[in-house]
Order: sequence, then structure tokens, then C-alpha cells
Amino acid sequence: MDKAPDAFRTISEVAEEINVPQHVLRFWESRFTQIQPLKRGGGRRYYRPDDVDLLRGVRHLLYGEGYTIRGVQRILREEGLAFVQSVWRPGAEPPPPDIEQVGADARAEAVSRAEPEPSFFARSPEVADPAGERREPSIVPPALRAGLGVEERRKLQGALDELNVCRNLIQAALAEASGSQD
Repeated sequence: MDKAPDAFRTISEVAEEINVPQHVLRFWESRFTQIQPLKRGGGRRYYRPDDVDLLRGVRHLLYGEGYTIRGVQRILREEGLAFVQSVWRPGAEPPPPDIEQVGADARAEAVSRAEPEPSFFARSPEVADPAGERREPSIVPPALRAGLGVEERRKLQGALDELNVCRNLIQAALAEASGSQD
């Protein structure tokens, strides 16, 4: 039985309708004060049509546009509730650029130009690149590398160096063990 468009919805109905798990909807309530479903006996939530539109807008901004929670909070503050409730609709005004993401992208680009390294997931240490040289993996994905300070990078590089020494010791012990069995 389908409900009328203006009927209240339970959390399970909303979760199914916008394709988000129920626990995510509860989490969003804790992060976005504008999400305020009616709560009845036993804490049961009932969402109004405007609540569902707001949740669709939040979902669109987070999953469709790639905003962070802080970015969506900023849009709610600067653009208002009505904007977020309608941003998910086809033909709606696009959201403003995510300032945090633009800054992170610029930092990541600057770092990647200054210090070219192989991709975090590109190859394992045992795989040679086309030139035949062995390449070590980057210790940090490029997106995270930009946010690390000099001290954090130094510590991470030290940990990677220690792991490389351990790998060499293991390889030497294995080679010695296989040589003594012959």
C-alpha cells in the first residue's frame, strides 16, 4: 500500500526511499540540527515530506557532489534549508564550490608537483616498473599527503624505512635457509 505524498514516513521507509541505511539517517540527525523528525513513544521517528526532501538534499551533496559533512553544514548555514531541500531535484541550482575540498585539491596538486611519488595502490615493492627499476609504494595516498606536516611525514618515512630494513632481513634469512637446504 503506497502512502500519500504528504504522509509521514518511518525511518525504514525513508531509508529505503533514499537508499541510505537507517543508522546513517540517525547519524545525520546528530550532525545536522535541521533534521528533526517527529519522535513518538519509544523514540519512533516520523519524517515529514520536508524532512525527506532535506535528507535527499544532504544525500545528494554528500554522495553526489562529494561534499564533506562540514561543507554541507556550511551550505545549510549560508544557503538555507530551502536550498538544500531542492538541490537534489533535476534542474536545481548547483551548490557552491566546497571551499575545503578546493583547498585540499590545491594542496595535493602542489605537493604532487613538488614530490612525485608512485601511487599508493600502484604496485607492491616486488613489482618492477617498465624501466626495470624497483619502486617503493608511497606511504600515504596523495589526497592525504597534502594535509600532513613535515614532522608527520618524517615519522611516516622513518616507519617505512624500518619496514624496508625488516623486509631485507627476512629476505636474507629466507635466502640463507633455502641455501642451507641444498
